[in-house]
Amino acid sequence: MRNILLTIMYDGTEYFGWQLQPDHPTIAREIMKALERIIGKAPTLYVSGRTDAGVHALGQRANFYTDSSIDIFKLKEALNAMLPSDIAITQAEEVDIDFNARSSAVNKTYMYLIYNMRYLSPFFVNRAWHIKHNLDMERMRDCAEAIKGEHDFKAFMASGSIVQNTVRTVYSLDIEKQENLIRITVTGNGFLYNMVRIIAGTLVYAGSGKLNRSDVEQIILSKDRTKGAKTAPACGLYLKGVNYK
Repeated sequence: MRNILLTIMYDGTEYFGWQLQPDHPTIAREIMKALERIIGKAPTLYVSGRTDAGVHALGQRANFYTDSSIDIFKLKEALNAMLPSDIAITQAEEVDIDFNARSSAVNKTYMYLIYNMRYLSPFFVNRAWHIKHNLDMERMRDCAEAIKGEHDFKAFMASGSIVQNTVRTVYSLDIEKQENLIRITVTGNGFLYNMVRIIAGTLVYAGSGKLNRSDVEQIILSKDRTKGAKTAPACGLYLKGVNYK
């Protein structure tokens, strides 16, 4: 038995997220269909973390087990030949049999894109959150400092999650602006349901003059989702990468 790890890039616009769903196209379904054609069986995919409908990935990771002897390079090439044009396998590698794309991860990095101009570029439709008014970058960066570190992020978790432990560590949270594009990059040891999108929404509220650093600190301490900012739309979110031991 072999354990194969895939690194996957995709545009999530046309999909109902990663997870298999009846009667809806998903990223996992497309990859499993392609694998079934190549190795004769649709394997279970163990993903580093599910992405929601409309969310993209630059470096999603998923592993599966197979008794197929197919060459790893040929597997990658065959997958890319069969997958839709909005899904690509950027790397395939054989890993230890006990490796798991989710539980073996030590940190993840997400990126959130905001297109900050009166008119939205057609090249960023479904790929960034369009904010028409000018955002105060320094205010956003100041509020980001309140989010860094280890906190109970219950106020940054969407309803519907069954997670009991809501303490997470944000190692870095950087905000860059190049012309009209704002890029928020966040790395942490794990993220709650919609946590990155809520962080992005909070920072946009800050940049719009609706929140300051002490407000963000109080939102975190409240552990109350209703005290915080709106959840940013899915279209601007990208799973950038996953790191392992």
